[in-house]
Amino acid sequence: MEAESNALSERSESKGHAVLRRFIDNSGLLIAGATAALVWANLAHDSYEQFAHALHFVVNDVAMVFFFALATKEVVEATAPGGALHSPRRASVPMLAAVGGMVGPAAIYIALVVATGVPELMRGWAIPSATDIAFSYLVARVVLGPSHPGIPFLLLLAIADDALGLIILAVFYPTGALRPLEFGVLLAMAMGFAHWLKRGRTKNFWPYVAGAGLVSWVAFYLGGLHPALALVPIIPFLPHARRDPGLFVDAPYLHDTLNQFEHWWKLPVQLILFFFGLVNAGVGITSVGPGTWIVLAAILLGKPIGIVLFTALCVAGGLRRPAGVTWRDMTVVGLIAGIGFTVALFFATAAFPPGNLLDQTKMGALLSFSGSLLAVGAAAAMGVGRFRRH
Repeated sequence: MEAESNALSERSESKGHAVLRRFIDNSGLLIAGATAALVWANLAHDSYEQFAHALHFVVNDVAMVFFFALATKEVVEATAPGGALHSPRRASVPMLAAVGGMVGPAAIYIALVVATGVPELMRGWAIPSATDIAFSYLVARVVLGPSHPGIPFLLLLAIADDALGLIILAVFYPTGALRPLEFGVLLAMAMGFAHWLKRGRTKNFWPYVAGAGLVSWVAFYLGGLHPALALVPIIPFLPHARRDPGLFVDAPYLHDTLNQFEHWWKLPVQLILFFFGLVNAGVGITSVGPGTWIVLAAILLGKPIGIVLFTALCVAGGLRRPAGVTWRDMTVVGLIAGIGFTVALFFATAAFPPGNLLDQTKMGALLSFSGSLLAVGAAAAMGVGRFRRH
């Protein structure tokens, strides 16, 4: 009897651990942090503002370095020999679709800003161009089914979107006066050190992070660029396997330096995202304004329109649409890609100083999660994915 009780207890603990792990892996901590921030900001706004201001630099400029590092890791592996984006034939359609998914929302945003006569919002044009890769992947599996061919296309598109987003963040959203000489000299030192570590076959990722990464962070910070991008030029130097087994595939048997970095930082980054949501998502419900609706309309309309339009142009130019992905599938994928959330929030904080405009655009970024509801509705109406009519 005691043995049966112990076995039941072990199974219960194992099941509870699996549920907790699934919650964490699916960005549950980010949602929890954002929800707590919304509640706190609307119940005790002054104390929340003091808390958020105290942690803003540590979270956004230091801790988020590792979030963008993991995003860069996916880009590095996808573009490596044998990777999903290495071949021009395989990369061209999702890359151009990602461009469409950024141009479309930006164009609609700019048009709406001009039409509404609020020119001070113009600086936020990149906010609706973002795609939250983790949330989009989660929603795609729910709406389309885990084996749907639209999911690999969405992931490739989102990775290309991340790569373009990093460039936009660096070029268009400096954190202060640009000092190209200081930036260039220090970054060259950081990359030179990382190259030396790689040539010396250093397998531990810590010298790359704590040595080259620290110098790179100082380069971005003093150079006037966003320091959260500090590890982006360093990650490609980490030794990595010739091929990645697949996007979002857990491969503990790969012991190369890049995968060790990912395995070590995967859980800490989820904790970082909790604090990112807690520090950045706290806006009053009364903060809804023109910026909110412009961001929301631009991302929910611009993403599917841009992705479908640019894919159609690719096909018209002689390239092939992803195998097994219909135009109806593509439309639903475009709606799912309209979930900006994390990256859209980050772009908002980079675009605007604290104040009404920032709160308005933050609310639009948070509400972009409604793209998941539109995707469900569109999939049901068009018979796509799990709603396919047999």
